[in-house]
This record gives sequence, C-alpha cells and structure tokens, in this order.
Amino acid sequence: MMPVQNDGARAAKPRQSTRRTEGEHAMVRLLTTIAATLLAGALSLAPATAQSYPQRAVKLILPFGPGSGVDISARLVGDKLSKLWGQPVIVENRPGGDGMVSINAFISANDDHTLLMVPASTYTAHPYTREKLTYDAERDLVPIVNVTTIVIALGVPTALNVKTLKEFVELARAKPNTINVAAAAGNSDLILTSFIKTQNLPVTRVPYRDIQQAPNDLSESRIQLLMSSYATMRPHVQAGKVRILAVTSRQRVGIATDIPTVAEAGYPFLGMDSLIGMYGPRGIANNVREKIAADVKAVIDADPTVAQRLGATGQVVDIRSAKEFAAGVKEIRDQLAGIAKTLGIKPASQ
Repeated sequence: MMPVQNDGARAAKPRQSTRRTEGEHAMVRLLTTIAATLLAGALSLAPATAQSYPQRAVKLILPFGPGSGVDISARLVGDKLSKLWGQPVIVENRPGGDGMVSINAFISANDDHTLLMVPASTYTAHPYTREKLTYDAERDLVPIVNVTTIVIALGVPTALNVKTLKEFVELARAKPNTINVAAAAGNSDLILTSFIKTQNLPVTRVPYRDIQQAPNDLSESRIQLLMSSYATMRPHVQAGKVRILAVTSRQRVGIATDIPTVAEAGYPFLGMDSLIGMYGPRGIANNVREKIAADVKAVIDADPTVAQRLGATGQVVDIRSAKEFAAGVKEIRDQLAGIAKTLGIKPASQ
C-alpha cells in the first residue's frame, strides 16, 4: 500500500503545477486584452479631443479690467465662440502686478479649458523689468492664435509746436531738462528708454502708477511726450490738443493711415508690433490649438463689423496661426534682448 500512496502523491504534483500555469496564462491574456484596448483608445484620443473641444465652459483670463481694449475684444470674440461651440466662454478679469496676477492664475489652472488673452508686451518685458521670474514664458505660455495688434503711438501736445520726431529730438536737445516724457509699462517703457539713451536726450522721465492718467496730462502739457496706446490719446487728438508723431507698427494702420511709422520718421529701431493673442497651458494638444485658432478666425471673418468695433478701441484685426504667432513673439523677445543689452539690463533670474 505504501508504494501506491507514493505513486498517487507523485501523480498529484503535476496536476497542481498545471492548474497554476493555466491561471498564469489567463492573467496574461487578460492583461494583453486590457493593454490592446488602452492602446487603441490612446491612438484615437488626439483627433477626438480636437473634434469635441470644448466639452465644457472655457475660461478666458485677462490682465486688464472691464472696459479695456483687451477686455472688449475678448468679450466680443468670446461671445461669438460661445455660439459656435455651444459652450459658455467666461471672461475673467485679473488685473494687477504688471500682468503677473493673471499669468499666475492661468498657470495654476493648468487646464486646456482655461486660456490666457494678453498682449505679448505684458510678459515679454518681464525678464528686464522684474527682479525674479516665477514662470518660464516659453514653457508655460503656449501661443494659440494672435487676434489683434494694438496701435502704439508717440504723441505730443499740439502746444509744443513740433510735427515730427526729429523736431522733437532737436527741441529736447535745445532745451535740456525741460521736457517730461512717459510711457506705458512693459515694452513701451523699454523702447522709450532706449530712444532717450541712443539719442542723448536730456529729458525727465515721469512714472505713472496708472498710465490712463497720462493722456490727459499730455493734453495739458504737463508732459511733453507719451508713448502709449493710440486709442487712449485719440480723444485728445480729436479735440485738437494732442498730435501723434508716429506709430510703432511695422506699417501704417487702417485706423490711422495719415500717421507715419517710426521707420518712416527716421527711427526704425523704435518699431515693434504689439501682439494680442490667446495662449494655452503647456501640454495642450496641437490639434486643439489648431481648432481654437481656426474657430477664432472663422467667427471674426464671418462678421465684418468686428474689425470696425475693435478699430474703435485702437486695435487692428491681425489673425496669425500658432506658428506665425510664436514667430512674432520670438521676434519681440529678440528685439527686447538687444535693447536690454544696449541699456545694460541683465535678465531676471528664475
């Protein structure tokens, strides 16, 4: 009986081993099926994401308050996108901190349904106007579409009796330390500083906490040169108290065809486009960027009155694809880096 029992025990062991092997095979088959399903889903995810975007409300964060030119354009375009998408587009005004409040809010959201609409001039100057940066613009702000270009102008009081930039330079040199000048924060401030230094102008800089006060001071001759948005000076131009000497655009703009560019006025290094566009967070899918850009272009092209309404705020419709927009921003960055080098300004640390 003992040999029979031993043979039975030896026979039982292979059957136990076979049962374990079958279980392992079943697990492998299950994992293989799951992996194949996930892979198929991943391969179809990208086009589906673009086609179905947006799946919920889209938030558009701005660095300026209600009623500003950027606010008006954001609400105008946002309303049309909302109708096209069938989803709300919520404009959120987050002014303050030279644009940092809005940028930090946008980066913290880290959501492709939260976009940032901001002038490139607001953040491209940050490396040269702030002691320390808390973000990396090239990494954290992904260009989607440029929407408009804002017209930046150099204006003087008509009482100053100069009609060209060259005449202003001659007057400033002839009457040292009697001319007060001011500029909007950001790129305009750096460009004006470069203008003063390269032309050896003995003028006094007037700082403003709120640049919106400057056009009125210009009209009353409390300052003698202002570099800021054309729209803020236009009422005083129409009243006959301010004269625009030049615009910083690369070419003359439709809302001010009679005003020369700075290049035409003899100072090409002052030229810089002021791009206003939408940005997405890092990691946003390229096809989603392309869809948003195409939709923005479509809603603006479909309504000719959009250009007229934006023109009243000193903006010119200037739709640029993500690639074109990114190239324009890089050009601004490179130009500012050159200006900063001339002025001896080192970029802020991160």
